[in-house]
Amino acid sequence: MGICFSCASVDEQTSTPSTTAQLSSGVVSQSQQTSNSNTTCSSSGSTAAVSGDSRLSGSGSDEYSNAPPRGHMLPLPNLRIFSYWELKAATRNFRSDTVIGEGGFGKVYKGWLDSSKTSTTASSSSSSSVVAVKKLNHESMQGFQEWQSEVHFLGRLSHPNLVKLLGYCLEDKELLLVYEFMQKGSLENHLFGRGAAVQPLSWDIRLKILIGAARGIAFLHALDRNVIYRDFKASNILLDGSYNAKISDFGLAKMGPTASKSHITTQVMGTQGYAAPEYVATGHLYVKSDVYGFGVVLVEMLTGLGAMDTNRPSGQQNLVDWIKPYLSDRRKLKTVMDSRLEGRYPSRSAFQIAQLTLTCLENEQKNRPSMQELVDTLERIDSAAKDRPPASLHSTNNHTPAYNNNRSPRHHHHHHRSPHHHPRQEPHRAYPLPPRT
Repeated sequence: MGICFSCASVDEQTSTPSTTAQLSSGVVSQSQQTSNSNTTCSSSGSTAAVSGDSRLSGSGSDEYSNAPPRGHMLPLPNLRIFSYWELKAATRNFRSDTVIGEGGFGKVYKGWLDSSKTSTTASSSSSSSVVAVKKLNHESMQGFQEWQSEVHFLGRLSHPNLVKLLGYCLEDKELLLVYEFMQKGSLENHLFGRGAAVQPLSWDIRLKILIGAARGIAFLHALDRNVIYRDFKASNILLDGSYNAKISDFGLAKMGPTASKSHITTQVMGTQGYAAPEYVATGHLYVKSDVYGFGVVLVEMLTGLGAMDTNRPSGQQNLVDWIKPYLSDRRKLKTVMDSRLEGRYPSRSAFQIAQLTLTCLENEQKNRPSMQELVDTLERIDSAAKDRPPASLHSTNNHTPAYNNNRSPRHHHHHHRSPHHHPRQEPHRAYPLPPRT
């Protein structure tokens, strides 16, 4: 689920939780006695403080309509507190065949919970609901700080394009987080996965995912005190049963600068190939540093290739450095488009996306568009593409791609899992980045 190696805590605290730990910054403050399985941490004491967000799973299709998505941020988390035995039972004693993802924080398990006992609203239903349970590996370099950051941000944020954090567990040294289950797994798995079970994404689905992800980040940037996500990448974009995109993993998220400042200064953290150059070089984190990461994912969407791959030839290992010269030329762009699209995409739309990508990848952060501008532009491109007749689709049969379409068996070798599962997050992890020379 887009798990990172390490991150700074919300309040830079480094203490380790105990059984009766008080979490700092007012994130969660309660004595860890979890015998009451229906306890809810709420900003107002109401168990329905976040409207519609108490459901444990679902396709999410009823959340999406022609109306623009709305969201809000609560003053305090509104989360269910789970006991350890409850989550142990839900995951069949954390059985290995329920593992659906793995990363620096630990493993992610698929779990089944009784809806009548887990919902924060009254319900007569006793059906089982599917959830994703992230469990800390005690040998992990991460831990309490990332766990706390997830609770602090996702526990307070509500938006159709953000993954729902349903609750948490803190008992002794056990740190767990419970999320809604995303049926289609991560965008990374669909773009770079191999095997018959992984179906290529159509052009229309790719645009739908991009628009959804952009809406999620735009919402964070539009808050009164904006939130800088800091780790935008394909593995952190999860998809529900209808390919609606939701942003996950807020372990590196930071509160943005105050109105009188343009940036915040922090330890350089992120994922190689996605982090903005000004942030890597100086540690200055801007709101538009997220826009650069979005531009990298746009390149991945166009080419079907990962941001970093040491198995590629020298000069091609960093995707942006390699592909950027191709984005400004319509003919060159055709040679690097994802071969799995099989030519079924509007060439005009693809070139418009390429032009938009270049603006996101501007070296000067002030020259990049805002996330809301990206949402508006992507929606216009999508609408225009749907209005065109199928004859405008480009055929790729008469050109030779600039890269080898027959990907090496070692290329993204970790992706053999079904697209209905969250992939194991072995590559593209976030970690302290060295200064750019």
